[in-house]
Amino acid sequence: MADAEFRNTKHRIQKSQDHSFKFHFFILASVFCFLASPLFSQELFPTSEPASTMPKGVIGVRFQDEAYQEVNQIRNAATLRVMYGLFSRLTVMANFTETNHHSEDFPPGLAFHIHNGNQSIYSTGNFQRGLAYPYLFSGIDLYAKFRFLSLDGEQKHFRMAFYAEASDVNVAHDEAEPDLLEDTKGYGGGLILTTLYNHLAVSFTTGFIRPGKYEGYSPDLYGGPMIQTDLTYGKAWKYDLSFGYLLLPNHYHTYNELNLNLYLEFKGKTWTEASIVQYGFKNLPIQTPLLESGNYVDVFPGIQILLKSNTRIDLSVGLPLLNESYTHFYPVYALGIQHYFYHPNKKQDLVVP
Repeated sequence: MADAEFRNTKHRIQKSQDHSFKFHFFILASVFCFLASPLFSQELFPTSEPASTMPKGVIGVRFQDEAYQEVNQIRNAATLRVMYGLFSRLTVMANFTETNHHSEDFPPGLAFHIHNGNQSIYSTGNFQRGLAYPYLFSGIDLYAKFRFLSLDGEQKHFRMAFYAEASDVNVAHDEAEPDLLEDTKGYGGGLILTTLYNHLAVSFTTGFIRPGKYEGYSPDLYGGPMIQTDLTYGKAWKYDLSFGYLLLPNHYHTYNELNLNLYLEFKGKTWTEASIVQYGFKNLPIQTPLLESGNYVDVFPGIQILLKSNTRIDLSVGLPLLNESYTHFYPVYALGIQHYFYHPNKKQDLVVP
């Protein structure tokens, strides 16, 4: 399938969602502009990390699931996250993820060669989307966040933190865009800036990703043996902007009060072209948008319920705003359930340690 045809096919699959998205996006944007008045807020963003850290000695456990429909297949990524406040300014996390996004080998058509007389012609192509894959354990992702600046006032603060991430994810990911949590091994790091004023919280994250490569095999389209194939993923830069608004309660009386939070998160990424080597020496020309450089921005409107200051339930949906990711189809539905375990003799405020 030619590149133009491939892009048009994906566009047709998602076209019916575009008008609905634009309508809901402008409604949500209007609501957030109206709500951005001096009140009070939480900064427990559903899909992004704030600059604030967990109190020392507090343990958190989170289950999160992302799902979307790829042609006729439902894709899932389920992650178990364990968090710990190592110090008041340092939070560490370990993520364990299982998905049905990929097989153990690359799909047919991703990389292949044909014979033209005595000459072999190597290439990449657009493989079939919507293939059935088993659930596989992707690997382990480690994350650390150090808060180095805190400027706190009454019902307001500004904070900055560095973060570092490393993963040993090892699945046959088949696009150039890297993702350390569930798709690619590698490392990354960056900076988080978060401000809170009464009911409204705003956070910005920027950072880099340096992925590794996957050494696997690609089926020969013409019935030959499996071909040794190494795919090195693109280097990436990410940029996320998150808004959070505390809808209820208007005034705190006890920590046991139910909190209702609204969120609007913009998640962007830019990455370089991937490279594919077969037989250990042959570099294949990239002839598919799946492996080319690219960029996009998705938007995630969401809602959150916080129970007794230590249990939260997040619901959000991801929609394309600028260009599109090839690692998932749209919409992306996200569910998160998180619980904190306090020291038995001391209950602390998770947001303002």
